[in-house]
Parts: sequence; structure tokens; C-alpha cells
Amino acid sequence: MFSQRFQKNVRLTHHVRARMDKRDISIELLLDLIETGDIRHKSETDLWIYKRYTERADNMVCAAVVVGQAVIVKTVMVDWILEEPQP
Repeated sequence: MFSQRFQKNVRLTHHVRARMDKRDISIELLLDLIETGDIRHKSETDLWIYKRYTERADNMVCAAVVVGQAVIVKTVMVDWILEEPQP
């Protein structure tokens, strides 16, 4: 996969593939999330990409990613809640 947004290849960990199966998240939905979701930075390279999908019963879908030479998707979550950053 390739992200137009980040202009980098997208790599999936074994963990995220298992979570996608368990949480009924397709490759197409994950790629849409990466390309169009909102971004919250944890650090310069670690971030969460999240988006609400109205056709899904769960709250928001969120991917934890590391952006370096590639976009590495570490895990994907559902029923995710955006929290305000701690000072």
C-alpha cells in the first residue's frame, strides 16, 4: 500500500492484521482512515489517525502509527475516544 497523504509506503504489523480481523476493519477502510482521518501527534513520529464512520456501530476507528521511512501501522482500535492532551 502507498499513502498519497504521507507520500510513503504503508506497512502493517502482524498485530494490526490480527486486530483488523477481530474488529472487522478492511484494508480499504484502513487506507481511507490513513488518507482522510484526523491526526493527533503523540510525538514527532508517533501519531494517532482517527475518524468516525457513521456506517459502523462503534464510536471512532483509530490507528496508532509511526511515520519514518514508511508509515508503520502498529494497531487499530474501535470505540476510541479523543482525550485532551495532558499539560
